[in-house]
Amino acid sequence: MKADDILVLTPQEIRRLLSLDECFAAVEQAFRLYGEGKAPAPGVLSMHAAGGGFHIKAGMLDLSRKYFAAKINGNFPDNGTRFGLPTIQGVIVLSDADQGTPLAVMDSRDVTSLRTAAATAVAAKYLSREDSRTATVCGCGQQGRVQLKALACVRQLRSVFAYDAFPDHAQDFARELGAELSVNVTAVSDLAAAVRESDICVTCTPSRQALLGPEEVRPGTFVAAVGADSPLKQELHPQLMATAKIVCDVLEQCAVMGDLHHALTAGVLRREDVHAELGEVVAGKKRGRESDAEIIVFDSTGMALQDVAAAAILYEKANRQGAGMRLSFSA
Repeated sequence: MKADDILVLTPQEIRRLLSLDECFAAVEQAFRLYGEGKAPAPGVLSMHAAGGGFHIKAGMLDLSRKYFAAKINGNFPDNGTRFGLPTIQGVIVLSDADQGTPLAVMDSRDVTSLRTAAATAVAAKYLSREDSRTATVCGCGQQGRVQLKALACVRQLRSVFAYDAFPDHAQDFARELGAELSVNVTAVSDLAAAVRESDICVTCTPSRQALLGPEEVRPGTFVAAVGADSPLKQELHPQLMATAKIVCDVLEQCAVMGDLHHALTAGVLRREDVHAELGEVVAGKKRGRESDAEIIVFDSTGMALQDVAAAAILYEKANRQGAGMRLSFSA
């Protein structure tokens, strides 16, 4: 590969090159570096559009070399029913952070899915009870599938409840993931009842109203709220946020677009009530779970450093294996 070549990676190549285990390790390292103050705060820009919206997330990490990455994602929840297209579509541009040279362009869908699930798994490692055996996944699309696979990497799950607004999606999820993970996965129609029996709950939906309140979550539960990645989205009731220990991926992001945003707007929480950012917990600067009775919420809005870490792995691995297509923008 010539110095001025740009690597282009397709979804098929990304799925072959990036494993969930590799992504987990990279995302954990990214949170640790951020928590140690060794990475600048990531940036985000959002714009609404009819039926969805766009966001640009950007960050820098000093890994084997200094990398910068910017991701442009379109998120349109009705794409499947209206156009037969994925909900999330976009690209990641990876650059050398010393020279500004573009290094790679890659499809963002699988990177986003894997790094989001990896972040939940990192949070579960530090914030869920070690004896957690039962989980509920609310939202049985592609993200829900990867979320469960990631959780299974850090906790020995014995039973899983699958809930979706479309019952057939939950049934398919239960059949496919139960067989793949050798875990008892049951499709359910009563989300509240399932969560009351669970040690872990992951919500990954496009909901614009609260799905869970404090009465649905028992002491000791770890809740990962993944879906609220824009100010209009919401999955957790502000009162649940007010009664839980809150750990954010990036506090400033969660305050304007996560479930924390809705709790702040409702006046039941202040920013100083947030216990920590996940990076602070991973870096050992703040404690994670301090008792078996705590309800802990991980407010996950998606940190750009996760994208940088995953894109760097893909770039380096593709170069070693000679994968991908090379383009040159040189005159």
